[in-house]
Amino acid sequence: MTLQKNKIKMALAKGRVANKTIDRLKEIGYVFPDYSKESRKLIFTDTTNTLEFFLVKSPDVGTYVEKGAADIGIVGRDVLLEHPADVYELLNLKIGQCRMCVAGFKDTQIQYNRKLTVGTKYPHIAKNYFTQIDQPVDLITINGSVELGPILGLCDCIVDIVESGSTLKENGLVVLRSILDISSRLIVNHVSLKTKRAQIDPIVEKFKELAF
Repeated sequence: MTLQKNKIKMALAKGRVANKTIDRLKEIGYVFPDYSKESRKLIFTDTTNTLEFFLVKSPDVGTYVEKGAADIGIVGRDVLLEHPADVYELLNLKIGQCRMCVAGFKDTQIQYNRKLTVGTKYPHIAKNYFTQIDQPVDLITINGSVELGPILGLCDCIVDIVESGSTLKENGLVVLRSILDISSRLIVNHVSLKTKRAQIDPIVEKFKELAF
């Protein structure tokens, strides 16, 4: 299927962000009749024939937008920080609000005189944070349930996204420090912002009405 040039192409991160974004799109007048969570289609066009989206893994959203395969994209701030892309960040959509935190057992001490072993899915974010506070660390990248790291003695603490904190609590862990706030951001390709500004601006303005 060939994407039509007169449409705005949107890359969405698969999962909860996409589901919430699609609900928001419906609220602002963009309905995708062919979309369902069970669909095997790759590209979905709205009833006004002006906007289409496709679903990709979250780290790829910035790449599609940066390279121009998508005009705009919606992805979490954590992904943008962990996988930087040369794009414009236009709007905080306030979707999927949570925090990036250091977590561990309650008595875990973050000490300047001892190197910490830190487990995380976000090594870039973790490295930047601990560098800023001059804390020496050994980083271990964990792609699964990072909470297991301290429990099994793999690491002293973890850096991960915390929403309600219930998973930490159920596993005997607590937030030790908050690093930054996370939410989904609307990003745009540099060229598209110039050449398709008249088409992109109405979408941004409609999102603003819901986000603020």
